[in-house]
Amino acid sequence: MSQGPAITICVGATKAGTSWLYNAMAAHPECGFRTVKELHYFDSIRDGQTVARVNEFKTEKARLKRKLDTVGVAKQMELNRRIADLRDWISVLSRPHSNCAAYLEFLTAGNEAQRVVGEVTPAYATLPEETLRDIADMADDVRIIYLMRDPVARIWSHIRMVAGRNTTDPAQFERSVAAKLDLLLDRDPLMAKRGDYVGALDKLRAAVAPARLLTMFTEDLMTPAGLERLWDFLGVKRVATDLSRRVYEGLPLAMTDDQRQRARVALQPQYAGVGKLFADLPEVWRRNMEEVLA
Repeated sequence: MSQGPAITICVGATKAGTSWLYNAMAAHPECGFRTVKELHYFDSIRDGQTVARVNEFKTEKARLKRKLDTVGVAKQMELNRRIADLRDWISVLSRPHSNCAAYLEFLTAGNEAQRVVGEVTPAYATLPEETLRDIADMADDVRIIYLMRDPVARIWSHIRMVAGRNTTDPAQFERSVAAKLDLLLDRDPLMAKRGDYVGALDKLRAAVAPARLLTMFTEDLMTPAGLERLWDFLGVKRVATDLSRRVYEGLPLAMTDDQRQRARVALQPQYAGVGKLFADLPEVWRRNMEEVLA
């Protein structure tokens, strides 16, 4: 028997519905999630980026403090909670990292009575197998979630997110998106790594016991049956969730037919690799696979 809440970590993939998942879990009455969605604990330690990450969290905390005087009382309460969580997390990330006891204490603090605690950091899916194994073994009851969204839809969302950080001008945004898609199709290493389902699945299946690993298609998760599967995996009661709500969709921009076909061809290895592992692919996956083969 494990003591305390189960530790649930969503490790990705980027732009595959992880923010929606985080909000759904955080709203569940039997789950306790801090207000900082992405802690970036394990990747920061491995890459020697804890100082840089601490500075990013400090910048965010300062931004929220400046915002306090511009919002109403209810929003102030929400911001103060997030500021407090950021303060606590900065303290954890600033310590020596000989073990992850402080990390686990942060997750469970104030949530000891909950059945599930955890976090959502999509970048963890890019970590090597041995680090993923360390994550899976850090406590008695660790559960890992990995989401996969249709490869073309995922990369298009990812590109729009990155491009939208630098401009709100529609014409400049469209040019930036097109340029970033061209870069991806020329095999941008980081962008490709964030959407490498096949590589992530190989590592996760080797590092995590099958009963502790939930792999889901985003298109299936956001359905009543998919949500029930999630709650059952977490070991919590089934509750209703707004399946129509979307999170961080980014600036809207439709793909051209040429862009879509080029992306399909470039991402064909992901379609083929995932298709070998899962017999029942969502319709949008099958349709894009068929277009490549047509």
